[in-house]
Amino acid sequence: MNAAHGEPEYRSPLSSRYATKAMLANFSDRRRALLWRDLWIALARAESELGLPVSNAQIAALEAAREQIDFGRVAELEASLRHDVMAHVHHYGEVADADAGKIIHLGATSCFVTDNAELVMIRQGLELLMDRLYTSLRQFSAFALRWRAKPIQAYTHYQPAQLTTVGKRACLWAQDLALDLETLEQLVSRLPLRGVKGTTGTQASFMQLFSGADDPGAKVAELDRRVCVAMGFERSISVSGQTYTRKLDTWVVSALADIAGSAAKFATDMRLLAHERELEEPFGKRQIGSSAMAYKRNPMRSERICSLARFVHSLATSPRETHANQWLERTLDDSANRRLVLTEAFLATDAIMNLVVDVSAGIVVNPAMLRANMADELPFMATENVLMRAVEAGGDRQALHERIRVLSLEAAAEIKAGRSNDLIERMRSDPALGPHVDEGALDPDRYVGRSPDQVDTFVAELEVLLERHAHRAGRFEARVRV
Repeated sequence: MNAAHGEPEYRSPLSSRYATKAMLANFSDRRRALLWRDLWIALARAESELGLPVSNAQIAALEAAREQIDFGRVAELEASLRHDVMAHVHHYGEVADADAGKIIHLGATSCFVTDNAELVMIRQGLELLMDRLYTSLRQFSAFALRWRAKPIQAYTHYQPAQLTTVGKRACLWAQDLALDLETLEQLVSRLPLRGVKGTTGTQASFMQLFSGADDPGAKVAELDRRVCVAMGFERSISVSGQTYTRKLDTWVVSALADIAGSAAKFATDMRLLAHERELEEPFGKRQIGSSAMAYKRNPMRSERICSLARFVHSLATSPRETHANQWLERTLDDSANRRLVLTEAFLATDAIMNLVVDVSAGIVVNPAMLRANMADELPFMATENVLMRAVEAGGDRQALHERIRVLSLEAAAEIKAGRSNDLIERMRSDPALGPHVDEGALDPDRYVGRSPDQVDTFVAELEVLLERHAHRAGRFEARVRV
């Protein structure tokens, strides 16, 4: 049950629990209906300006009635007409006036409003996601700089490896999300409107409307251009069937799945680090980790990111199937699928990024645990430097490597027996290695390489991207839910 509402009917958790108000509003029924009306107004105005018998009074009536939508009445009409677009056409005519109703949808097919409106909503959805990416990247950047030089155990194969820094690891998370921001940036710039194309994309109905003009083709091309401009697009897709190519949907949902993957990588790492008690996600003062185990501090938000990401990934195959199965100029088996997939993919990705912003704003670092977890591994880190110095002093690299290997295995056996790592002492007792083990052998700062400098370089590069999106500062209002 939805504890906040307790409705007797099912509501998607994406709307009731996870997605933000802005994204829900963007894909709402009212937003869609208003966009349809905006398209009808834009079409009527462009047709009037280009000489068709559409009066200013008719356009004014449509504009005055734009927001008068009775969805109950629309449902009544759709039950009778069995056509969602025509139900809205008839209702719009009812609330405007009979004369204005005559010219609604003149020359158009249903996809004029459905496809064009969806492209507007898709583009706005991408803009909203870029707001969230910008906010999270700003937070990761600040976090990385703060912890740029703090050593932390690194892992390959989830086995201890050479050290890195907390800030460097944060840069790995940020880099993925920065690439996603660049992808959306490019996608928005490439996304066209469907435009004014007619029933099978040939614009034949509009050629008929302008048949009395000296150059009907030029008139139709200009009609298409003016509607695009009115809806905020620079261009329409060059050719279409009845619909815009569903290839565009594959671009969009693939990009959303990529964002989900980047977020899940970050969240998975946070879950692993929470197990080590090194880094933790924010935890509310009254937050309960377990109904039974009162001491638990589970990484619930990171787990939710991974869960939602899995859902988005599962949706990414559907647009490809839809695109591949569009027969000739179109078939309607795309409609129900797209109605679900596009909206749910955006809402779920929005929910994911909402959580990423929340977690990245309050990552907790536990320096004492960083030191404790490095303690048994630092002697192994020191071996490479000892080996290099011993070789520089004239030693046989292969023979020295074998001595270190044997001593390391003996020290590892001590750890597995519950004792501390005594590798440093073992090397100091070895005649060939001892002279090359100095007092700073267990200083973790020695083993992070160029990590701090890499953080500085990455953050400087990231700043160039973020400056392009500086207008997004403060535009994201998170939906806070533990």
